[in-house]
Amino acid sequence: MGTLSSKDIEPEDDDTYQYKPSARKRGPEQSQKVQIHRKQVKNAFGGWIFQVDDMQRAHRFLIMGCEGSTYTASKSMLKRENAKSFDRLIYEGKGKELVTLIEQISLEGRAAKQEPAIFGLAICARSNDRETKKAAYDSLNKVCRIPTHLFMFVKYAEGESNGTGWGRAHRRAISKWYEELAEHKPMVLARHITKYKKREDWSHRDLLRLSHVKPKHDCMKVITRFVIKGLEEAKKLPVEPRNEANLHKILTYLEATEKARKCTDEKLLIQLIDEQRLVREHVPTKFLNSKDVWKALLKRIPVIAMIRNLGKMTSMGLINAGSEYEKAIVERLNDETLLKKARVHPFNVLVALNQYRKGHGDKGHLKWIPNENVMTGLDSAFYLSFKAVEPTGKRYMLAVDVSGSMSVPCMGTESITCRDAASAMMMVTLRTEEHCKVFAFSHDLRPVSISKEDRLDKIIDKLSNTPFGGTDCALPMLYAMENKKKFDVFIVYTDNETWYGKVHPFKAIQDYRTKMEIYDAKLIVVGMSSNGFTIADPDDPNMLDIIGFDSGAIEVMNEFILEQA
Repeated sequence: MGTLSSKDIEPEDDDTYQYKPSARKRGPEQSQKVQIHRKQVKNAFGGWIFQVDDMQRAHRFLIMGCEGSTYTASKSMLKRENAKSFDRLIYEGKGKELVTLIEQISLEGRAAKQEPAIFGLAICARSNDRETKKAAYDSLNKVCRIPTHLFMFVKYAEGESNGTGWGRAHRRAISKWYEELAEHKPMVLARHITKYKKREDWSHRDLLRLSHVKPKHDCMKVITRFVIKGLEEAKKLPVEPRNEANLHKILTYLEATEKARKCTDEKLLIQLIDEQRLVREHVPTKFLNSKDVWKALLKRIPVIAMIRNLGKMTSMGLINAGSEYEKAIVERLNDETLLKKARVHPFNVLVALNQYRKGHGDKGHLKWIPNENVMTGLDSAFYLSFKAVEPTGKRYMLAVDVSGSMSVPCMGTESITCRDAASAMMMVTLRTEEHCKVFAFSHDLRPVSISKEDRLDKIIDKLSNTPFGGTDCALPMLYAMENKKKFDVFIVYTDNETWYGKVHPFKAIQDYRTKMEIYDAKLIVVGMSSNGFTIADPDDPNMLDIIGFDSGAIEVMNEFILEQA
């Protein structure tokens, strides 16, 4: 086995060293010129790793919500110091590129939560760089698609402002958000203002007043009047004859939401839900324990809301085995088009599956007996919510880090550890590829018996019960080299907190390529935390650093493997 020698390491001081990569051969007769030194840094555990660049740090922030260690990142709020890479990128003239990344991740539903993208957009909108500011405000309607997002943006933007926060560009962008919906999708706007009345200490009334909105369209005039002065005043507005049909539909809907809000008759409420497609947020609290009301809601409930309320509906006896409601829910969970359209994120499905199988909520007294068909449906939804890829036909070693540092919450979610998340990510590749071997590692490495047919919750239990210790991320390559196992791709699922062992992972993969004569063997590092570091050598074209719960991660890995082949 290879080890780091004095030729590879040149000491600088106690906290950094530089390494000189060995010549990487494409074949016995070919060699590459030795590359220049690249600095490494020492992590919190004393191991040596590479720092990622600012665009990669920003990418990690947008997916995971922090740039700092999983141990210290706040689970309840985003802190300004966690996004320092944004400031540096804007200063370097890369603000527009950053806004494009924010928009792309948001529109493709690649992050489990929208908060980091909206926080990042607010930073860009409040920057002193004109091009960055313009690009950010131009992207507002694309990134902030519902009022909750808009209220969040306003809150974050206020935090970035030294003044009142309502300058001309800000007012114009907020007004445009409402005006564009009123012009092109007036019923959507009507649903938005009644479903999401107030969030983040902001209301529609606040935003419409502070943005000095001047309605140009009859629909916007009616909705603005409804928000500020109420339904009766909105009905009094004169309208152009050509808009009467649309406005009648909008006013009928607004009237139905007002009736529902004050409703005391369950039958009338169910009628309003059926006729006007009202949702859970329109239902008075006292009716949320009604089985018949939930039957009405279930007919058109958005898939994300359905997943969130599976425990509630099961506790009420609505999802009994063999019932039409069970069938309807399972069908939706297996509908790939529906899941993609709703931007259902795999991490959120994993959280829902983990919560549902417990049979009780983390807060309150809600309890239920999990429905096995619903559990299987959630398992299916997890895989379907990733971007579909074709098998590469390569030979894979899938190595899951089960060391102590992987037992911390993933992305601030207490019920899911980084180890659980890594296990779930690993299964996506295992189910896609034919030639895979699965291992768990910490200070040692051991094979894990897992089948493609195993359900996600069972796999998480199996890997969670694996003994763990320190972290040696070089073990997968060292094991394969020692046992003469041929692999084209090593995928290591880790938090990059490596410190145990004498061989650095980048050196282990180089030695493996030479000894096994697989000169393009690849190392993919799937980072399950956002600590700004990676064990992957950024200068090696056959190494790739991936952010764990990016829903596009599997597609990126596939393209990387096939591109470099």
